[in-house]
Amino acid sequence: MPFRGRRAAAWVAIATLGIGLGPAASPSALSEPSFTLASTDLQQGKPIDQAFVYDKNGCGGKNRSPQLQWRDAPAATKAFAVTMFDLDAPAPGWWHWAIAVIPATVRSLPTNASASGFLSGIHAIEARNDYDSNGYGGPCPPPGKPHRYVITVYALGTTDLRLAAGRPAIMFDHEIGAASLGKASITVIYGR
Repeated sequence: MPFRGRRAAAWVAIATLGIGLGPAASPSALSEPSFTLASTDLQQGKPIDQAFVYDKNGCGGKNRSPQLQWRDAPAATKAFAVTMFDLDAPAPGWWHWAIAVIPATVRSLPTNASASGFLSGIHAIEARNDYDSNGYGGPCPPPGKPHRYVITVYALGTTDLRLAAGRPAIMFDHEIGAASLGKASITVIYGR
């Protein structure tokens, strides 16, 4: 009987040791670069410039989509997607932008990519935002406390998404989430 107890204890020790030496602790996992998102137009945690604010509903912006650049995406990436979501809008939140099927060779979007035709030129697909228009719709919260806007780039493991231009952004979010290999975000604020 004591032999079984020692054997069981040995197996527990081996299993525990195996967990500690699994893929997460391997040298390649530890040295893998982190997927990151940056922008020349946006700064993490800072107010968004008026150029990127919505141009209707009394907000008076220019409604330009911001420049974005990303690096160190997962090796299996086949496409990218980008979303912009207002965390502080009443439930279920507010979708300002969703793009899918950005080619895996693209690592940045220029300022005003949505309205300039850049995205259609690379065959990316834009959703209908919660202003009920296709493409980018900048921040325009009601007067009061500033809102937080999360811009996220997703690395996707497929280009085969069940999406079409003009579908609601929430549908894009579902498909993007199901195909995501990783993501990187910037959060900015805007209030009036």
